Amino acid sequence: MKSFLSIVDAVIKRGERWLSRLLDRSLNWYHCVSGFQFSSVADMESPALLYNQLKTAEPFFLLVGPNVIESEEHIFRMAKHIKTIATKVGLPLVFKSSFDKANRTSSKSFRGPGMAEGLKILEKVKLAYDLPIVTDVHESIQCEEVGKVADIIQIPAFLCRQTDLLVAAAKTGKIVNIKKGQFCAPSVMVNSAEKVRLAGNPNVMVCERGTMFGYNDLIVDPRNLEWIREANCPVVADVTHALQQPAGRKLDDGGVASGGLRELIPCIARTAVAVGVDGIFMEVHDDPSNAPVDGPTQWPLRHLEELLIELIAIARVSKGKQRFNIDLSPYRD
Repeated sequence: MKSFLSIVDAVIKRGERWLSRLLDRSLNWYHCVSGFQFSSVADMESPALLYNQLKTAEPFFLLVGPNVIESEEHIFRMAKHIKTIATKVGLPLVFKSSFDKANRTSSKSFRGPGMAEGLKILEKVKLAYDLPIVTDVHESIQCEEVGKVADIIQIPAFLCRQTDLLVAAAKTGKIVNIKKGQFCAPSVMVNSAEKVRLAGNPNVMVCERGTMFGYNDLIVDPRNLEWIREANCPVVADVTHALQQPAGRKLDDGGVASGGLRELIPCIARTAVAVGVDGIFMEVHDDPSNAPVDGPTQWPLRHLEELLIELIAIARVSKGKQRFNIDLSPYRD
């Protein structure tokens, strides 16, 4: 039986490599004859249309994928499984992965394939699985190229107040997802979102990802999920990065890396959907114990469907998206 499964696995991997080569040739041909980036069905939809689809998603939408592009084969495998699960449970999916983790704790840490190769891989995934893509930028100069592939440009939490970066992302016309800095009050996101709008782009969303609590820990304040709505745009909860313990894990060589509290991901996710967020951001991995980046806060792929089914059930019975009308008139018998 094991030998049979090994044969099946080898056939599947060979098929994925064949599909990748076919897509690579197709993209090269298309770029040569047209001079433009290839557009999948998802990319042909205007940013405003995708934005409205996400904004009105019930009970919520997903920004889900592995933290970083480890290899083309891994990304294809993850996209296939995650799309299958999202489709099965009926949630809109935007596939997430990063081409460069520029803010690693150590200069020795794995960062990814870089922008050129990473965007090429994301474009092929987008075409193969007809998925919108979200990925992050760290410098203004990256935005134009990233905007040719990504449907949502994500602003990292450390950079949420960087005006030039926000404006450059906004000018691509793509949806901009701004992560709230770990050092910021939720009210700061009102100004960050406004910077995007003033640059001519109304398609902005904000993301809560925890607040520093001492030196090596984060805390998730559920009040922020309510207060951050003052930015007047869709609210996303990052239920994985919110459980990081920055530089809190000592390595054998004497260095440090970020730790995390994976076991609390369901707790934070349950809270977020009960409060009534519009979207859930979650990093997922098929082998989190061996993930090269942020393994301690990536959710196991094998448990993704189970958790999403529970979150959908909670969201459907909650009235979190409705403001409670508090009557302060004196109570009379």
